[in-house]
Amino acid sequence: MEAYKKLVVIVALVLLALAIESEAMLVNNEQSFCGMTKEGLNACAPAVSGQNPLPPSALCCSALKTADFQCLCLFKKYSNLLSAYGIDPNLAMQLPAKCNLGQPIRC
Repeated sequence: MEAYKKLVVIVALVLLALAIESEAMLVNNEQSFCGMTKEGLNACAPAVSGQNPLPPSALCCSALKTADFQCLCLFKKYSNLLSAYGIDPNLAMQLPAKCNLGQPIRC
């Protein structure tokens, strides 16, 4: 019975990973991650990484307007992928407020 429970958990995680992966789609012929282009992600990198993050740039704040924060919440909750890329998930969730786009996202 224990093995069955582990199998169910593994299958659920695989399905979740597939659902999350489907969030990477083409936007204006550019690949995106949770609604943000590579350029937008790069613009926000200094604001979400390192021990002394910088304030978000205007380009970062503009890119956040298309971001899917619920997608990011899934990565924050169920994956270490953000941390593996040097992104502090907690700082990432604070960006909307720092860009005057609303309150920080709560996952």
